[in-house]
Amino acid sequence: MTEKYVYDFSEGNKGLNDLLGGKGANLAEMTNLGLPVPPGFTITTDACRAYLATGSQPPKLADEIDEHLLKLEGTMGRRLGDPSDPLLVSVRSGAKFSMPGMMETVLNVGLTDESVRGLAAQAGEAGERFAWDSYRRLIQMFGRTVCDVPAGAFEKVLDEAKRARGTRSDLDLDADDLRELVTAFKEVFSRHAGRQFPQDPREQLELAIRAVFESWNAERAVLYRRQERIPSDLGTAVNVVAMVFGNLGGDSGTGVAFTRDPATGRQGVYGDYLANAQGEDVVAGIRNTVSLEDLERLDKAGFDDLMRAMAALEGHYRDLCDIEFTIERGKLWLLQTRVGKRTPAAAFIIASQLVDEGVIDLDEAVRRVNGAQLVQLMFPTFDLSAAPEQLARGVGASPGAAVGKAVFDTDRAVRLAADGERVILVRRETNPDDLPGIIAARGVLTSRGGKTSHAAVVARGMGKTCVCGADSLDVDVPSGQFTVDGTTVADGDLISIDGTTGKIYLGEVPVQDSPVVRYFETGEIGDDPLVAAVHRLLTHADERRRLRVRANADTPEDAARSRRFGAQGIGLCRTEHMFLGERRELVEALILADTDEDRQLALDALLPLQRKDFEGILTEMAGLPVTIRLIDPPLHEFLPSLEELSVRVAVAQERGEESRRDRKLLAAVRRMHEQNPMLGLRGVRLGLVIPGLFAMQVRAIAEAAASVRLAGGDPHPEIMVPLVGAVQELETVRAEALTVLAEVSDAPEALIGTMIEVPRAALTAGEIAQAAEFFSFGTNDLTQMGWGFSRDDVEASFFSRYLDLGIFRVSPFESIDRDGVGRLIRIAVQDSRAIRPNLKIGVCGEHGGDPDSVHFFHEVGLDYVSCSPFRVPVARLEAGRAAIEAVGSDSR
Repeated sequence: MTEKYVYDFSEGNKGLNDLLGGKGANLAEMTNLGLPVPPGFTITTDACRAYLATGSQPPKLADEIDEHLLKLEGTMGRRLGDPSDPLLVSVRSGAKFSMPGMMETVLNVGLTDESVRGLAAQAGEAGERFAWDSYRRLIQMFGRTVCDVPAGAFEKVLDEAKRARGTRSDLDLDADDLRELVTAFKEVFSRHAGRQFPQDPREQLELAIRAVFESWNAERAVLYRRQERIPSDLGTAVNVVAMVFGNLGGDSGTGVAFTRDPATGRQGVYGDYLANAQGEDVVAGIRNTVSLEDLERLDKAGFDDLMRAMAALEGHYRDLCDIEFTIERGKLWLLQTRVGKRTPAAAFIIASQLVDEGVIDLDEAVRRVNGAQLVQLMFPTFDLSAAPEQLARGVGASPGAAVGKAVFDTDRAVRLAADGERVILVRRETNPDDLPGIIAARGVLTSRGGKTSHAAVVARGMGKTCVCGADSLDVDVPSGQFTVDGTTVADGDLISIDGTTGKIYLGEVPVQDSPVVRYFETGEIGDDPLVAAVHRLLTHADERRRLRVRANADTPEDAARSRRFGAQGIGLCRTEHMFLGERRELVEALILADTDEDRQLALDALLPLQRKDFEGILTEMAGLPVTIRLIDPPLHEFLPSLEELSVRVAVAQERGEESRRDRKLLAAVRRMHEQNPMLGLRGVRLGLVIPGLFAMQVRAIAEAAASVRLAGGDPHPEIMVPLVGAVQELETVRAEALTVLAEVSDAPEALIGTMIEVPRAALTAGEIAQAAEFFSFGTNDLTQMGWGFSRDDVEASFFSRYLDLGIFRVSPFESIDRDGVGRLIRIAVQDSRAIRPNLKIGVCGEHGGDPDSVHFFHEVGLDYVSCSPFRVPVARLEAGRAAIEAVGSDSR
């Protein structure tokens, strides 16, 4: 069967948006509904992909275009470019997913030096001005879109014409002015394009179609797709539509209408109208529009027709519709409709409204919102109405709006926060030692790093605002200041950072709190329609989801917040965070121990501190599982750096102040120094190499659980062994843990499992399942090792280039790599469940809170996802959406 590349509007429908693009599919749908749509045809996305692959149009496409053009001419009773009565067409892009303004449009195709006079003759009283106005628009749009003539070159000539007339408005230019403008525009065109403006209407059409195809790969389109995670291989359709004219005089015009307010979701009449104009005038903002209420006064019949069409379209699409329309001498024409883009708040409110109206059910309402929208609703925002002074801009790494004193030292940040001060922690980059300061601060600002840097990852996990990679900042930590463009910000000066835009402001910018977060914290709905909608849809998502949602939490405070946000347990409690601060000396003592007795003394000192940590968390999570990961990072992370310690010892030797302890510590640091510590002595390897370390932690867990139980609590601890690559490692640790657990009276049963984060563990999961009672995928390390990437190094060096080249559609550290890392997960789930069908399997990496990844985890059969407390509502919503979509897919 010969492939078909061109479809008349009457041949399509809204279900063919893969082939016809969103615009073409909806034009076809409106045509089939009997709404007033100008006749036309759509060139498919298949044709675009073929053109982009070869650089030339597919065979027989030109013949198909000619065939459909002939049919269009018969319908309209005019021929393209006929000197006496020309048919004019628009050539417009239309991809599957809406990309407003990202690709090209050319209006009035078919006008030439001859046909412009025929158009004028047919247009009546306003004909001369209208025809020459349309012609200058064609030359302007065609030149810019098809031949890369700088837009400013045309605008300069247009501005000169208006100055000569003594006006600022295009409408004040008469027919003679516009005729002269056409001559001037043609000179601009030939000077920049190196050829005369084409006088063959079919050539104009051909070149315009090619330009729309090529605009798919324009820089702005590529950037937009990357931002919106739209696949780069879809291509765009091209719609060729008979022109209708809003620039025929006062009884004509063009506009955009919404069936509901896309900003707030309120029902009503929303939109803009511009009399005596073409559609591009509205988008370009060259003249002030009027509201649709004003259209009712200007043209009651046209307004009424529009209201009937809007009601029909919302009823048919069962959603807010965005409509482009033109009124030509009193007659309404619909040029486009689509399910309208809306703010996150409007998305939730509209979905809930449509349920109340009986238009959709709750399942469909949950489908129509998403976790990314919910995230935006949870972050505070700045009120920029006072135009604050912007200092610099970095990478918006964790959304939100934070105001506080710039503080350059972690300990000082903690002290000031304890005194009730608002703090922004400013560093060149952060490291694990900065964790207390990050926790204390309202936000984090670094001059280095990107979206996957330490500061970014930790801040996102905590719901903290973070701006990274502000490289124009010269941060001087010892002096407690940074400078940028001659401005110095010292310790204690107020700054404001926007984690969405990456902008940094001097002084305090007013912050608007999120009512959605207040609802999660208090459980109070009140009379806010947004909060009511979020509560309603999230509650339904909870009822529908199969995946349980846990939280990653390391403190009792995080555990309590997790419960308030709806967590059903803790999927990752990282014990290494409990070894920082004053406890570092105890870790140093453990490392420096020369004898078993010295090592045991250090472990005995750590035991009660760990036990107290676990008591608080287990108390807060009464009745719910708490998965505690035994220490994971290499021990050298808790020691001074080799360089700093070497300098300190050398200086002390010169001064005769040499410290035996420092010498001993330096020897230990040198002994433990590794070229690649993330692949070195860490995780289960530490527990096997340092006797008693894991046993101490297991005992602390068991004694804490026993204490909570005796106090009337209901603890459910789970012990997770990190970085296992072979079943023998887990068997050894498990045997030691079971011995310790048996020695603690009144301790509840504790499951023992492992974190699957080494590719070999995923590939031998069937063996490891014989010794494990649960698995939890550590997707951060599994991604690092699966790709061979060092997360701390690669983003700044080449990730942006990989995104530009299309190797990544999104960073694999942000959203799970389904084909690679995802396949490892599939293999591990299948092989382990074949051995132990009831094995509990979850995920606790950062991907556990990523909306797209949650759908993948539902698909492969995991039991739960775990994420930061702030992401828990997002995971709850997406887990519900995944379950609903799976049922819908099964029913189809």
